Amino acid sequence: MRYAPIGKDLFIENRRRLTPLLKPKSLVILNSNDIMPTNADGSMGFKQNTDLFYFTGVDQEETILVLSPEHPDEKLREVLFLRETNEMIAIWEGEKLTKEQAREVTGIKTIYWTHQYETVFRNIIFEADYVYLNTNEHTRNDSQVQTRETRFVNEFREKYPIHALARLAPLMHQLRAIKQPREIELLQKACDITKLGFERLLKFVKPGVEEFEIEAELLHEFVRNRSKGFAYQPIIASGANACVLHYIQNDRPCKDGDVLLLDVAAEYANYGADLTRSIPVNGRFTKRQRDVYDAVLRVFKAAKGMLVAGNIWDEYHLEVGKIMESELIGLGLITKDDIAKQDPETPAYKKYFPHGTSHFLGLDIHDVGNKYRRFEPGMVFTCEPGIYIREEGLGIRLENDILITQNGNLDLMAHIPIEAEEIEEMMNR
Repeated sequence: MRYAPIGKDLFIENRRRLTPLLKPKSLVILNSNDIMPTNADGSMGFKQNTDLFYFTGVDQEETILVLSPEHPDEKLREVLFLRETNEMIAIWEGEKLTKEQAREVTGIKTIYWTHQYETVFRNIIFEADYVYLNTNEHTRNDSQVQTRETRFVNEFREKYPIHALARLAPLMHQLRAIKQPREIELLQKACDITKLGFERLLKFVKPGVEEFEIEAELLHEFVRNRSKGFAYQPIIASGANACVLHYIQNDRPCKDGDVLLLDVAAEYANYGADLTRSIPVNGRFTKRQRDVYDAVLRVFKAAKGMLVAGNIWDEYHLEVGKIMESELIGLGLITKDDIAKQDPETPAYKKYFPHGTSHFLGLDIHDVGNKYRRFEPGMVFTCEPGIYIREEGLGIRLENDILITQNGNLDLMAHIPIEAEEIEEMMNR
């Protein structure tokens, strides 16, 4: 792996925090993700199931975790199943975890090979009254692909039809929303690598540069700093492309006079940063561009100030919307009359700011969490207001990653330039 060892203490603590949330005599089962096929004998790069990684730190396919905290046999309370390697696998795919390596990574003492699963599992399952199975309950998930976890749920119901099933996902949302100190260090590392990439771009961007060339510069900087690469599909949108919220073609030249919207960030040890900046291609904002930029920055600062313990999702977004209304009036984009006549379900500001201001951040970029839970210390949110004026071909968004603390919040990207003057100065240095 490219990243430095995380240390087993994080995963031991994560498993410990889960135990009190379970019903008596419970069993928890988690599976790794599949390696997804392309065509012929091709496959996509492997991405681990983030819930499994959260409890084990194992970044390897065909892995199963079984937790049974009250099992009579102490050795069977935490069991990890791994893919057994052989000479052929070693030649074609390279190193796989040995049992001893897995113990060092996870802190789990009992390790078996996956081909032993059925035999060992029979000694565990019949001591459980409740079985927690994992599903993707993210409110934005609409994938049609059947996952390994989905197949496992269906198979389990056939083999053990009268066991009482329980949902693991709500517990994962509860646990993963509060980041442990080691997780915050990993997120900060991802932010630090992202900073290096952004500062490299400030010296590189100029009229005539292609969007994909900028993508290549970022990838180079991220990978050379021990990241796997982008934490998500990069958005490198110049001019009117910036008004397409999920623009990922990255195939146009950057023109003199354009503003370039960069929604790009690195991952580190499976934790992803999430950054957005908007910079002038020629190194200087026009007056109109600067006015819009400053309006977004004011909303960003106000919204960031509301990411504090005790606030709650809907109230927070409602207040940010009111601030955005004022800024859009100042820019001449909407009027007070528009606001007076608006449908409360589709407020007037949504024409120019159609997305939310924040989302949970962690092992997933749109990380798991509950929007009805009040903000607590340890939660990490993005803060990303934007204004998109399609009729002017101008889109500006600014985004940092914010950790809520006991005494306000901590901006994990405070060291990345965001003030317009600083960006212009660095581009023209």
